[in-house]
Amino acid sequence: MTVNRYLGVDLGATNTKMVVLAIPADGDPAVEWSGSIPTRGDEGHRAVLDRMTVTFNEMHQSRGPFRGLGMGTPGLFDQNGVVEIFTNLPGQWRGVPLQDILDGGLEMPATLINDARAFTLAEGRMGAGKGAPIVVCMTLGTGVGGGIMIDGRLFTGSTGIAGEIAHQTVIPDGPVCGCGNYGCAEGVARSDRLAAMAGRPEVEQVFAGLAAGDERCAKAVATAGKYLGIALANVVTFLGPDRIVIGGGIAAAGDAILDPIRASVRDHVTLVSHDQIEIVRAELGSEAGAIGAALAAADAVAAA
Repeated sequence: MTVNRYLGVDLGATNTKMVVLAIPADGDPAVEWSGSIPTRGDEGHRAVLDRMTVTFNEMHQSRGPFRGLGMGTPGLFDQNGVVEIFTNLPGQWRGVPLQDILDGGLEMPATLINDARAFTLAEGRMGAGKGAPIVVCMTLGTGVGGGIMIDGRLFTGSTGIAGEIAHQTVIPDGPVCGCGNYGCAEGVARSDRLAAMAGRPEVEQVFAGLAAGDERCAKAVATAGKYLGIALANVVTFLGPDRIVIGGGIAAAGDAILDPIRASVRDHVTLVSHDQIEIVRAELGSEAGAIGAALAAADAVAAA
């Protein structure tokens, strides 16, 4: 039986996760191997990419051969693979010709994808969204990302950025967001803002405080859930997804964060029966971004 293998990479601020995804000709994709390496972004983009290129080529020889490599990135790039915005990654990445650097150094084709879109591909095809015709995904962590999948394919619109759910304005004249807008859902719900609202240094302590009955932590979580729910309620109204999948580090708190989001969605959706709104936690864990990047590489090879 023919099995094609792809290397999926999730470029993170601290660590870069990797998976080897095996896709048989007549079966379901499966993760054969997973691991990670330190990103060490403080050394600069050139050092990071040079080191990773060596690692990926070594893996191509030892664990491959791979039909292609997919890299999920924490930000946006233009149609030529030149970095426009890289959030939470140290160093000067703006303007870096990432696609050209990978093409020039790798022994296999490279495909770039935003990390939230990669998460959407993975959860939509292999995780909590599998089998649903229209899936909307949201990642909650250092930032808040999103993606849309329709009939098994990512939908990114004519601009290539459709699915940025968290960059809806939910508070007119609200706090400034990293995208430059004011009042985005991300600006009130990302991890550092949630921790600040609760008066805690780290977001993990917010949920510990919530469990212990701390009123300020409870109010902070309720506020974040309210505005994330407003953003998702808008999506429910204009898109009508069959399932909404929520993942990321903050979503590890489970119903403690999902229940306020669900309640807010119900509060703000009047045109759809609440029984039709399915909001679930992601299933693939921290490997989802790398899995989705590998799937993006497989899609690119199939389309070539």
